[in-house]
Amino acid sequence: MKFFIAILSMLMSISIFAQTNFNKGTTQLNDLLNASSDKDELLVWVFFNDKGDNTAHYFANPESVVSVKSLKRRAKVLTPDELISEMDLPVNSEYIEKVVSLGFELKQKSKWFNGVSGYLTKSEIGLISQLSTVKSLDVVHKFKKDYSIEEDAGNQPQGSSLYKQNGINSFDYGQSFTQLNQINVPAVHDMGFTGQGITICSMDAGFDNLAHEVFSSMNIIAMWDFVDGDPDVSQLGSHGTSTLSTIGGFKEGRLIGPAFDSDFILARTEDILSETPVEEDNWIAALEWADSIGVDVTTTSLSYLEFDPPFQSYTWEDMDGNTALITIAADLAVKLGIVVVNSASNSGFNPNHNTLGAPADGDSVITVGAVGSDGERSGFSSVGPTVDGRIKPDLMAMGSGVYVARSSSPTSYGTSGGTSFSCPILAGAAALVLSVDPTLTPMELLDLLRQTASRSSNPDNLMGWGIINTLDAIELIPVPVELTLFSGRYINGSVQLEWTTATETNNFGFEVQKRYDNTSYEKIGFVPGNGTTTNGMQYSFEDNDLFAGRIFYRLKQLDFNGEFEYSSEILVEVLNLTNYQLFQNYPNPFNPNTSIKYSVPVQSKIKIKITLYDIIGNEVSTLFDGIQQSGVHEINLTADNLPSGVYFISMTAENFNKAIKITLMK
Repeated sequence: MKFFIAILSMLMSISIFAQTNFNKGTTQLNDLLNASSDKDELLVWVFFNDKGDNTAHYFANPESVVSVKSLKRRAKVLTPDELISEMDLPVNSEYIEKVVSLGFELKQKSKWFNGVSGYLTKSEIGLISQLSTVKSLDVVHKFKKDYSIEEDAGNQPQGSSLYKQNGINSFDYGQSFTQLNQINVPAVHDMGFTGQGITICSMDAGFDNLAHEVFSSMNIIAMWDFVDGDPDVSQLGSHGTSTLSTIGGFKEGRLIGPAFDSDFILARTEDILSETPVEEDNWIAALEWADSIGVDVTTTSLSYLEFDPPFQSYTWEDMDGNTALITIAADLAVKLGIVVVNSASNSGFNPNHNTLGAPADGDSVITVGAVGSDGERSGFSSVGPTVDGRIKPDLMAMGSGVYVARSSSPTSYGTSGGTSFSCPILAGAAALVLSVDPTLTPMELLDLLRQTASRSSNPDNLMGWGIINTLDAIELIPVPVELTLFSGRYINGSVQLEWTTATETNNFGFEVQKRYDNTSYEKIGFVPGNGTTTNGMQYSFEDNDLFAGRIFYRLKQLDFNGEFEYSSEILVEVLNLTNYQLFQNYPNPFNPNTSIKYSVPVQSKIKIKITLYDIIGNEVSTLFDGIQQSGVHEINLTADNLPSGVYFISMTAENFNKAIKITLMK
């Protein structure tokens, strides 16, 4: 009897699966199931119909979904009432719990696609496909990173001051001068633009030598390993070490990256030890996480090789901009104001079809090919067109003989080749352009780079619009009012700002903005312009609402037609004031680490207490309780053991009492 029941149960399970799989499973999932045994655990996507009924509170409080910085970046491309959508809301936890109860082993969540990835057997897929909340199921596609081109050329000798071009440039670039000078980056550094104010996310195989001297001054604000699910991104990742040094390293006389003053987010998305090291759900989860923090530019050195069944990979025929899930995710990110830069791949030229790898086929993705120091296309650099006929790659940068940091020691360097390295070089240049004009949308930025590239008038599928010229792209940005001076100083309890313009041809006025360390810019005043006079004018503004610390100021110059332009920022340090301050944590949202800064005007006479509370007001922990010296202080909060959600930080000191809201997103 028991045997009969077991057979009946198995037949019912197979019957259920056969009835439902065709309706909710994709063709590729069916193919994978047919090639797999009943006991195999398959990596699949489960997509849901909706986000549930209780979503109104997210729209009422957008900062519970994404950071303030993310919202401000989105404001460049979205209207105020569209800054968040249902796409941004977390996947319904009850839906997830239900599929887990049926045997689903959770791996990643995707709020953009309203789904989860994880492991299931055939019978479990049949049961889950019966749920009314489940919309569809698909295979998680896998890629193989091609490192064959990116060979280590060994350690290189110490750089020479000759690379400083006999004192012409501001920095001694060592042997990295060639790769930066080819795209006119040193001249931009000489102007004072070094990536400041821009946040970059590097998604790679791991960063195993962050102790390297080239990273000693790098500001890394967040790290997460999407392969192992922890904050340690150093797992066997020499490739990430090299690409990160290429975009943002800084060691004079050896190696300087184009955007060394930017803030960096590091995401490990690839497992070099696995036969199928790149899985699309890791990359999508990393992109969504970076967006929530407030990233401006992403750089990914991702290519692929096709796998035989049962592994599922995209083919050249899928490179149409609308098939690969990671391509769809990349284009979604651009629609949220993120500049997405991706390597073209290292599969060279094929006379019969494109050799691109997703998401390089995205219509909004900046796809980067590789050239040598002579400006000629590298033979390994992949080519287009996309299946739907678009030119790819978009642009080119040096990808052969690129000078990089190595993993063997904190002072080792070498050369590498591949679009893996032309990609971060170009992404760093994009960050420089954004640091000049943060209001540029991703497509406006791409247009500037295309217009000023070496083949702008005759693009093709070998080199796109050609090698970029960073300086020319910046000089193409319209500057309505030329500032000849912008300065600030602290005098007798206030900051005095002064600036001078060379011309006044279309000046409605100046919005004065300021921020503190790890906070976003806010408007603090407006100074009217002088209309249409041709002679320059002098302006001033006094800021009396101050807290002790480093204060940054910038001007937003507005034209009569509504266009505007930001100035470079200036720094004023205010060390001794009479009031306390608790600053907003950064990053926010965070996972699992964040920094809380606060200022004390003079040594406190009574204890200062800083406390962490949960959303309903229960005390979670005391972060500080005691006498504190004057100055700006910092608390590093690690929330490994706390669940996701909204928390509050409260600070009490003498007659001061303030609370800030923080969001933990796991």
